[in-house]
Amino acid sequence: MSENENEAKMARPRMAAGALFFDEADRVLLVEPSYKDYRDIPGGYVEEGESPREACVREIQEELGIAPLIGRLLVVDWAPNPGEGDKVLYLFDGGRLSADDRQQIVLQADELRAYDFHPADQVPDLTIPRLARRIAEGVQAHANGLTAYLEHGESPETGT
Repeated sequence: MSENENEAKMARPRMAAGALFFDEADRVLLVEPSYKDYRDIPGGYVEEGESPREACVREIQEELGIAPLIGRLLVVDWAPNPGEGDKVLYLFDGGRLSADDRQQIVLQADELRAYDFHPADQVPDLTIPRLARRIAEGVQAHANGLTAYLEHGESPETGT
């Protein structure tokens, strides 16, 4: 097989990275994008030459106007999408945002309408199922000091 044929068969997934933030009551921060009909985590696509963690830091600064320390990787999710192609989604630990941190938030007005913290058990009512599963796995990984690997938002070992 030629080098060009090998290259044609290599995966070229889009990558995105976001952060999971908590408040003092261990509620999860969700943003309300102006271009989606569901809540999301802050984050966005990885640009060329940028690591997923660098993209996460950049997106948090752009979307929320804050620069908290972004912690360890909580979840990697392989998420194929028929309309957009394969994606690899990274979820990092944004840690706990204090009341002072939250006062510093300035939303990127052309992308986000609002943000709020929600109990983890209410997340499935506010977002799409695959993201809700990714957030639930991220909450568990945060609590247990682990990293989860998902496919389509589900653990390949358990199917949940």
